[in-house]
Amino acid sequence: MTLQMGAGILGVGMAVPDRVVTNADLEAMVDTSDEWIVERTGIRQRHVSAPDETSSDLATRAALAALADAGIEAGEIDLVICATTTGDCLWPATACLVQHRIGAGHAAAFDISAACSGFCYGLAIARDMVLAGTATRALVIGADTLTKHVDWTDRTTCILFGDGAGAVVVGPCEAGRGILASELRADGSKYEAVWLPAGGTRRPLTPEMLAAGQGKLAMHGAEVFKFAVRIMGEISLSVLARAGLGPDDVSLFVPHQANARIIAAAAERMRLTPDRVMRNVERYGNTSAASIPIALTEALAAGRVGYDDVLVLVGFGAGLTWGANVVRWSRGD
Repeated sequence: MTLQMGAGILGVGMAVPDRVVTNADLEAMVDTSDEWIVERTGIRQRHVSAPDETSSDLATRAALAALADAGIEAGEIDLVICATTTGDCLWPATACLVQHRIGAGHAAAFDISAACSGFCYGLAIARDMVLAGTATRALVIGADTLTKHVDWTDRTTCILFGDGAGAVVVGPCEAGRGILASELRADGSKYEAVWLPAGGTRRPLTPEMLAAGQGKLAMHGAEVFKFAVRIMGEISLSVLARAGLGPDDVSLFVPHQANARIIAAAAERMRLTPDRVMRNVERYGNTSAASIPIALTEALAAGRVGYDDVLVLVGFGAGLTWGANVVRWSRGD
């Protein structure tokens, strides 16, 4: 069956907190240095949310920016998907809070918990629902405030993360363009590689657990690094093949911004020169599910994406999860 239309990205938007924490600021907090951080991660600064600033606050700002960019009113949205692991509360979904705040009163709304891969998961779901006719226009948001779960005395993790949100509007576009293919994967046997040990129903937080730091993010950095270096290039090549394309067709590679060395390794695997790779990790750090849509928004603002360009979006995160999307850009501006 030949599809009579595609499902593409109609608008983009992003939001980050005002507060910036530089590597020099971290030097005053933990035993680290700007040189040590930059050499290992490429990160120079990150945006950190205020105590009363939540994931839904950033998500709402990003969503409104994406709607404005698409020239679409909130009432025209019939689906809101929010990828987050740092919701304002355990329930209801952060997507429901955003749906209410932007005035998308008749839209369905739900969250995805796939950590840093969440935006790739959400984009795949939105595309399939638009093509199936279940939704007409969908808002896909990646929003996280991981710094609220970071142990600021642990120099191996506190240097890595920042807060932010990015959003896209997904809707009908001409056939043969838009989101061409997606590939989503997970390996639950590695769930302890990156996790929040306590705070769920299996291990509810107690004062003793809080004192022991078990309510903070924990990560086996070396294991995650090796996994990411292998999987980023691997799934990117696989999803390109699914779309009937190869690395030579890629106009811009938009990877999860976790670590400059991981990005470089994936780009090398795909034989991509730096001008075909989007990187902003030095200014934002790892913003989890927000990472890819923030990078995409900045790439568009910088004029690095044009009509008919082929983009590869790829992420990996806790779960372990990973995913990728191939997009043939369908906007002509």
